[in-house]
Amino acid sequence: MLVKMLRAARTTSCNKHQQKTEETNRRLLKSARKIFARDGFEAARLEDIAKDAGYTRGAFYAHYNSKEDLFFALLEQQAYEHQVQIQRLLSPLSGQGEKLRAIREYYVTKAGDRSWSMLMLEFKLFAARHPRIRPKLAETHRAIRQAFRQEIEGLLPASMGLGPEQESIIRIVLEALLHGLTLEQAYDPSVLGREQIESVLRRVFNLLTCAEEDETARSFA
Repeated sequence: MLVKMLRAARTTSCNKHQQKTEETNRRLLKSARKIFARDGFEAARLEDIAKDAGYTRGAFYAHYNSKEDLFFALLEQQAYEHQVQIQRLLSPLSGQGEKLRAIREYYVTKAGDRSWSMLMLEFKLFAARHPRIRPKLAETHRAIRQAFRQEIEGLLPASMGLGPEQESIIRIVLEALLHGLTLEQAYDPSVLGREQIESVLRRVFNLLTCAEEDETARSFA
């Protein structure tokens, strides 16, 4: 009886420790996204991220070795969340056209997340200027894309049955277009509005995926 009680106590203690660790990590990632977007990747300070999360610098180093490691963890977290959202979006749909339009509209809504696009651009510039980090970023991106493709492959419409190389190129083009247009709007919103960005994103998505254009895609032309 005593042995069982001790085992139960250890299990409870381990569970609480794990929950505490996960909560700390969640708060650090949330604060990292906020501070990175506010100050820029290079200017962001670990002290500010830890303080915003309610911890000390020491707590940060208990989870991550560097600011770059924190960003990679943030990148993987965001990719996982996108994957879950798309799975939920596509699961109840049956028609190929419905699925393709749903994927397109999900992609278009990402134009509203300006802080993330700006942060991705800034980090890529940082990686381009610092060769030691560039291979790791590229490798992480490739791994995320591959995992993402495997997870939702059965949900994709047959009309998107492209080879891995073709699909990878399409993803890169769409991602670059999204981030580029977001940057242009941030630079001069009087010239390029949100509706114009959405129109361009829909049309290019349709062109690259051979999707049929509908009234939604033409509405802001």
